[in-house]
Amino acid sequence: MDQFPEALPHGPIEEVFPNVFFVTGTMKTELMNAHWHFSRNMTIVREGDSLTLINTVRLTDEGLAALDALGRVTNIVKIGSLHGRDDAFYKARYGATFWAMPGMQHEHGLVADKELVPGGEMPFAGCSVFDFRTIKLPECILHIDREGGILVACDALQNWETPDEFFSDESRSMMTGMGFFQRGNFGPVWMQVNEPAADDFTRLKELSFRHALCGHGQPLRDIAKDAYTERANTVFGV
Repeated sequence: MDQFPEALPHGPIEEVFPNVFFVTGTMKTELMNAHWHFSRNMTIVREGDSLTLINTVRLTDEGLAALDALGRVTNIVKIGSLHGRDDAFYKARYGATFWAMPGMQHEHGLVADKELVPGGEMPFAGCSVFDFRTIKLPECILHIDREGGILVACDALQNWETPDEFFSDESRSMMTGMGFFQRGNFGPVWMQVNEPAADDFTRLKELSFRHALCGHGQPLRDIAKDAYTERANTVFGV
């Protein structure tokens, strides 16, 4: 496993809804000629003994032991083109089925086992795909038909209300100035890279959901539909 990026500091795995788990860890990268050091999240969905990992975050040995105690990792799901650093690690460790949208590029020579498309086969029951159609890099959101509707997003939807302990001081300051920290936000870098159009968010408003678990930020419970509808109105006038 030495060929894959090392595990970075992360928090505990928490059950945020029945059989839906959430863990926050660290991301270090370079973007726009700057060093970025911030937090990111992995969502874990359990169905029987089967675990599906979405927006993978490599865990430490202690974290992997906690993950193994939940069940058997059978699916790895990539929903955002700007993520995927740790997908190959989990594929190698567990031999799980790797799901991704058509046209996505993957690290470490990884190739998708199954395509993630609206109306297609899904990694677990009660799951469906919302695809963005106006953007430059493939990205989708998973809709889970539990608890009144749970969205699992990557970069498109975020919910960083405040920086957490996984930020460097430099990134905390830089990202504050860039408008990252607000409830029910659209990812500023994702918006800049992808230049989405209003039509995608008009369709998003038609989904039925109450909660959102995003690749960045805290779980948004109960008010997610209202928060992202308000944001879409502010940004796109829809």
